[in-house]
Amino acid sequence: MSYKEQNDSSRAVYARLNQKKYWIIIGLGIVCVVSCILDILTAAASPAYRLSTQEVLRCLFNPGQASAGTYVIVIKMRLPISIMALIVGFALGMSGAVMQTILHNPLASPYTLGVGTAAGFGASIAIILGLGSIATSALAFAFAMLICMMIYMLGRNNINSGSLVLSGIACLFLFQALQALLQYGASEDQNQSIVFWSFGSLQRTTWMKLLITAVVVLISSPLIFTDSWKYTALTMGDEKAASLGVNVSGLKIKAFFLISLMAAVSVCFTGSIGFVGLAGPHISRMLVGEDQRFYFPVSALCGAALLSMASIISKIIQPGSVFPVGIVTSIIGVPFFFSLVFRSNRNGRR
Repeated sequence: MSYKEQNDSSRAVYARLNQKKYWIIIGLGIVCVVSCILDILTAAASPAYRLSTQEVLRCLFNPGQASAGTYVIVIKMRLPISIMALIVGFALGMSGAVMQTILHNPLASPYTLGVGTAAGFGASIAIILGLGSIATSALAFAFAMLICMMIYMLGRNNINSGSLVLSGIACLFLFQALQALLQYGASEDQNQSIVFWSFGSLQRTTWMKLLITAVVVLISSPLIFTDSWKYTALTMGDEKAASLGVNVSGLKIKAFFLISLMAAVSVCFTGSIGFVGLAGPHISRMLVGEDQRFYFPVSALCGAALLSMASIISKIIQPGSVFPVGIVTSIIGVPFFFSLVFRSNRNGRR
């Protein structure tokens, strides 16, 4: 076989592999849409207040024909929650994938690096001071951004990725201890609010919160996607990426800012939702490998699908009430965490 024939054959194989990955992206997009609709159809209310499937679908696709009560339940209550699950899952999945790429560590994610617990500590301060819901979200956002910047500053001092992850886990326990200290001196009502917030919930979603989160994600995601090839080069190591013309320092600063913004705005409105940013990239890596052109969008879509399905599960676990979605995602994510730990240990011994 001539060189030209070998080259044409390699291109054909490469094209088929890429086509398969595009179909995976399309398939995951369909899963997200179906999951979102099922989430809207699923209700945690008592049987007396439940709506039929026909009523919900009629209200979604022809709201003018729906009654006032049905419109309020579906459009103003269920729809923003279901969309928020997709957007927050998308943001956390994307943030986890980028964190794992720039830190060269499959255990990195917003949750394992303490972003959620830092946000919880900020929210706890606002709750105890009685500052209201807006200040609660603002302080949660501020502390989430703070811990992301702390991790970045540690990285600037040439600390290896393993030490950065351990530092993030240490920060996680630190903020958990500080939050427990605040709870120790809080009243019963304040403790109830803190615990409810720290569990992670989509039920506090409003159209305004949804709009803010969506705008941040829609602005940040394309800025990450446009640098996909640079992130792919970064997987070969910082020195190799620099030799290929990548401004490694500038890329990491930009990445940390964007993923910090997405993770912080997500947890400040929904509370601490764990392991979505860990499980999404892990599934993506199994489906499409390390090519960041596909790895990032698939990670984001996996995160969106996982959180949307977790939202559905949270409504059917305990009829008549909504189970905290953060607990559901943690239960789902723990097996992924252990599998990554064991895989890292095996790779380290080789």
